[in-house]
Amino acid sequence: MEIFEKYLAGIDHPEQRERTEEILTWIMEKFPNLKPEFKWNTPMFSDHGTYIIGLSIAKHHLSISPEEAGIEQFADDIKQAGYSATKGLFRIPWNEPVNYDLLEKMIAFNIEDKADFTKFWR
Repeated sequence: MEIFEKYLAGIDHPEQRERTEEILTWIMEKFPNLKPEFKWNTPMFSDHGTYIIGLSIAKHHLSISPEEAGIEQFADDIKQAGYSATKGLFRIPWNEPVNYDLLEKMIAFNIEDKADFTKFWR
């Protein structure tokens, strides 16, 4: 978690900082083979040099980015969870629970889908 300490310390709202740290910790524990990285002022995780998932905070939500392919693959699940989405990310409102099952499926999908991928982005 050391790589994200400075980022987390810069989050003004304690609840948002705790939620963000909780999700980052969960990813690191659930997927210990992923490499935590901090690029473009964003905490993210990669596998063999390719991007898997990243997140960023906003005033009313936490944005999760599994890339466009991840959004397309799980569009119905995102909608069913009650989250809004764009082409490349979905939003978890600060006052809503985290759907960890969905997050796990997205990460696992990206790991498998990008197993032979050699670039950072799709």
